[in-house]
Amino acid sequence: MWGYYDYKPRKTAQDISAQIEKLRKKNPNIQPVTIEGKLAKTWWAKEWNNNLESYADYSSRIGRGRSYVRSGAVLDLSIKPGKVHALVQGSRKKPYEIDIIIDPLSKAKWDDIVKRCSHKIGSLEELVGGRFPQEFMELFTNRGDGLFPSPREIHFQCSCPDWASMCKHVASVLYGIGARFDNEPTLFFLLRDIDFTELLKKSIDEKMKNMLKNAGKSTERVLSDIDTYELFGV
Repeated sequence: MWGYYDYKPRKTAQDISAQIEKLRKKNPNIQPVTIEGKLAKTWWAKEWNNNLESYADYSSRIGRGRSYVRSGAVLDLSIKPGKVHALVQGSRKKPYEIDIIIDPLSKAKWDDIVKRCSHKIGSLEELVGGRFPQEFMELFTNRGDGLFPSPREIHFQCSCPDWASMCKHVASVLYGIGARFDNEPTLFFLLRDIDFTELLKKSIDEKMKNMLKNAGKSTERVLSDIDTYELFGV
C-alpha cells in the first residue's frame, strides 16, 4: 500500500537536471552525486555500504535510498569532519535538506588501530586503494572496534514530512557518501575526523632511515616531515 507521501510521481531525469542548474546559479560549488554502473566500486565505498547493510537497524530501511541515489536525486553532498550536508530531490518542488552527524572515533580505538598497523602499510596508494593485508581489512571493518560507524554513532535529520526513522532521502545520502569515497577515498578519514597519515608515518619514517643509512648521509641530511611525506606521495 502506498503511503500518503508516495502518491506523487518522482521527478524525471530532465527535472533533476533543471533543478541542478537552478541550484548551480546560486551556488556554483554544488556537488551532485552521479552513479555510473555499480553503486560502489572501490574498497572503501563497498565496505561503507556493507557496514550499513550489515546492521539489522538499517537492513530493512536503507534499500529505500538505492533507486533515489541512482536516479541522481542527491543534488548536492558535502563532507566535513563528522558531518554531511546534502540536498535531495523528492516529489516536491523544493529539495529536502539532510544533515548527518557521525560520532568521532575514540582516541583509544584509533591509537590501537595505528599501533597494530605500524610499519605494515607502505604507501598512500595502498591505503586508499584498499590494498593491504587481510588482517587490516578485518581490523578496519570489525563491528564495534573498527573504523566504520555503527547505527548508534550515526545521527540524521531530514526536512521531509516522512515520519519513518530513516526516510528514503536519508538512505540515498548514506549511499551517496559511499559514492564520494569511490572518487576520493581520503574523504572517509575526513568524515571520521582522523589523520590517515598516522597509519603511514612509522612505515615512511623507517623507509627514510633506511634510505639515509644506505646513502651514508644520515648525519649530513635531515628531511622535514613535509619533505618526507611529499617524497612518498602523501
